[in-house]
Amino acid sequence: MSKDYTYEVARIRTLELSLLNSAALEQLLAARTYEEALHLLADRGYGDPDLPLTSGDLLAAEERKTWDQVMELTDDVSELKVLKLANDYHNLKAAVKLSYTGAQISPERLFVSGGTLDPSLLLKAIQEREYSLLPEHMAAASAAAYDTLLHTGDGQLCDMILDRAALEAVYEAGEHASDEVLKQYAVSTVVTADIRIAVRCGELGKPLDFILRALAPCRELDTTRLSHAALGGLKGVAEYLEHTDYSTAAEALLTSTAAFERWCSDLVISQIKPQKSNPFTLGPVAAYVLARENEIKCVRMILSGKQNGLPEQVIRERLGEMYV
Repeated sequence: MSKDYTYEVARIRTLELSLLNSAALEQLLAARTYEEALHLLADRGYGDPDLPLTSGDLLAAEERKTWDQVMELTDDVSELKVLKLANDYHNLKAAVKLSYTGAQISPERLFVSGGTLDPSLLLKAIQEREYSLLPEHMAAASAAAYDTLLHTGDGQLCDMILDRAALEAVYEAGEHASDEVLKQYAVSTVVTADIRIAVRCGELGKPLDFILRALAPCRELDTTRLSHAALGGLKGVAEYLEHTDYSTAAEALLTSTAAFERWCSDLVISQIKPQKSNPFTLGPVAAYVLARENEIKCVRMILSGKQNGLPEQVIRERLGEMYV
């Protein structure tokens, strides 16, 4: 019998009240300076009073807060593993590069919270080449990526190996997830990443064999056809997508990079919005985590735009729909 999440969902409904909506983002956009935007966020409870009021510290605190909130609801977050894998692989890439360069950098500056694995374990596994310490889906990719870096010094190829492994892990975790929201998230993550990779490879003139190795296989896209399409650049990728379930992505791609990124964000939001009326399953908990990730991403774009003096309209066109 599946678990009843009525209590957890009731708590999530309370947390949703503090999510930023479109009006709140407009208020941030209207801030005259970067500093004013930071203070507006602090007034809404963003950040940690004990840390400096900077965008990096503020957003890192919010990312930690999201998972702290979820952990307060349940001690077992294994069902949400698929949402945490991206952080694991971010930390794995950091561990590989830190081990390779031998840089005297505090690991805390490179690692992010919210993964399933202790970053110190990842660092130990890479430094000592004890790949058996890692989960099966990480071990082979870690060895291949680190050996590639040692023998070629090619950081891009190293990233490609780990990025594909991350996508494969997300896709597999999604297939085994119990909730439809998590399954949809996994598919959307891999599909949108594959499209980005194909476009980027086309722009850089990468050969077919590189593109085939970079794309993560999924049933929703024919990655062989997508790889060949990428040889034709942006238009080639768009033409391929027009004949898939993701035809609306083609129009967004041809409009601008910002339009496509907004399409990617809106895809996830459209998938999780029905959870606002779901009272019993894990779906609303997963939706809250994804809504927070989307919110923090939007806030990061606004703060970055303010720091770099971008016009308000340029920032706005990068922002997608909000969950609330």
